[in-house]
Formats: sequence, structure tokens, C-alpha cells
Amino acid sequence: MKTSLILLAAGMGSRYGGLKQMDSFGPTGETIMDYSVYDAIRAGFDKIVFVIRKSFERQFKEYFKDKFDERVEVHYVCQELDDLPGQFKVPEGREKPWGTAHAVWVCRNVIKEPFAVINADDFYGRGSFQQMHDYLSDLSPDDKKSYCTVSYYLKNTLSDHGTVNRGVCEVDDNGVLVSVTERKNIKRLEDDRIAYNVNHSPGYLGEDTLVSMNMWGFVPVFMEETTRLFSDFLKKNIDKPKSEFYIPEAIQLLMDEDKAKVDVLASDDQWFGVTYKEDKPFVQEEMTKLVASGAYPLNLWK
Repeated sequence: MKTSLILLAAGMGSRYGGLKQMDSFGPTGETIMDYSVYDAIRAGFDKIVFVIRKSFERQFKEYFKDKFDERVEVHYVCQELDDLPGQFKVPEGREKPWGTAHAVWVCRNVIKEPFAVINADDFYGRGSFQQMHDYLSDLSPDDKKSYCTVSYYLKNTLSDHGTVNRGVCEVDDNGVLVSVTERKNIKRLEDDRIAYNVNHSPGYLGEDTLVSMNMWGFVPVFMEETTRLFSDFLKKNIDKPKSEFYIPEAIQLLMDEDKAKVDVLASDDQWFGVTYKEDKPFVQEEMTKLVASGAYPLNLWK
């Protein structure tokens, strides 16, 4: 079955200090997105959809022009504030994006097959893309309830340069997602324990706690369902300038309605993130090691 991959690349990188999705991390100048697309293609994905903004559309398209168009179908979709369902209008003064669920929904006109979603500035690892593709490609064309998430062990997702927020997955005995709980300010302490809410009554998490890194798999009906769910969200929150509608929230609502069963695919891959500018040297070093080991060619697209 045909499968697509959506890369969420519309973020402005406020904590990073620039467009981190366009920054160089590979030994010959590759972005993290280059490696994600490369892994997706060799896993078997047929279509790549970049979610970007009008403000850097020209720069973005110029960078990727002719890079891999012969290898895979490519689309660019702009996530803009005024792309809303029904008769909703953007309130005056609204500047903040509507959230990751909205970023997926804006792709509704180009997605007609099972699809995955990832952050454009995160490195997920080859094995994770293969797990995701194999799951999606095995779905029945009539399936309207099977979703999945590739989750990572917490120990493989921490930063040495600050606290992080992670969605902690509760999983039942059958490997099905029960809930995702956002834990904030997660950090490894000097005694090697991993704590969250470090400065306010900390709790503790195990090394192998499964966390969501925003790698989700969907059936096409999610676009239709999100139209409904996002409309409900806007009815209640459109006048709140900082309100956002996130993927886990949409997933949880569908689970509560018995319209989604989310299988959790645990990954042993190392996740690399660039939340902070100080993360860049580490990610560059790790990418260099992967190239040296033969996991990737020195120049991906030649």
C-alpha cells in the first residue's frame, strides 16, 4: 500500500535562535531533514510532504530543489493562520500557530493514504522509519481505527544542555496506548536519577520509560476526524491567543470515542534533538559517527 510522510517544518526555532530545520548537521552540510527523507525513502515511503510557512517558502524550496524529486513524490504545504475549517476567522492580533494537529490537517488535500508524521528537526533513526512503514503498509484499505506511534526509551532522548518536555506513554499489556501524559522540565540529576518538574515537587521516571517524540502513524480518515475535532476546539478556544491544538490531544479524543486504537512500537534507536543551540555540536558529532560507520553515505544524494 502507498504510504506518505509529513515533516512538520513550520516552526520558527525561538529557543534555538533560528530556522534549525535548515541548519547543517551532516559532514557535507546535510540538514536533519535530509537524513529523515533518506531513511523514509529506503524504508519504502512513496510521498514526502513538507509543512512550511510562506515566509520561508522560497528559501526552503530552493534548498531541496531537485535533491530527491526523482526518488519520491514531493509536496510543499504552507501552514498559515487563516487556513481554518468552515466559517472560522482568525481573531485580530493572533500570531501563534494553531498547533501540530492543525499542521497535519493543512495537508488534507494531498494525503489520501496511510501516513506518518514527524518533526523536521528531530533525528529518529533508520529502524524507526522501517517500523513505521511496515505497520502502515500492512493496513487494510478499509481500516479506520488503526493508528500507531513509534516511541523511544527516555534515556535515549535527554539533552545535556537543559530540561526537556516529553509525552510519557502509558501502554497496556497488549502494547496499545492508553494515554500520553506531558511531563515537563525533565533532567538527569547528579545522582543519575531522571526527574521532572525539577524545581517544583519533582517526580521521577525510569530509564526505559516510553515517551512520544511526535512520530505518529495515521489512517487517512484522521483528516476528516480532525476537521470535526479542530472545529470543536475553535468554538471553545479561538479567542485565546496562545491556545494550540496538538496531535496527542486529537489522538486522545479519538481514543475516548473508540475511534482509534494506537499501537505503540518501541524503538531502540537513539533520538537526536536540537532544542538548544548547544545541542548542535553533539548532533554533528553523532552524525559524523554514523557516516563513518557506513550507516549513511558521505553525501546522501549523489
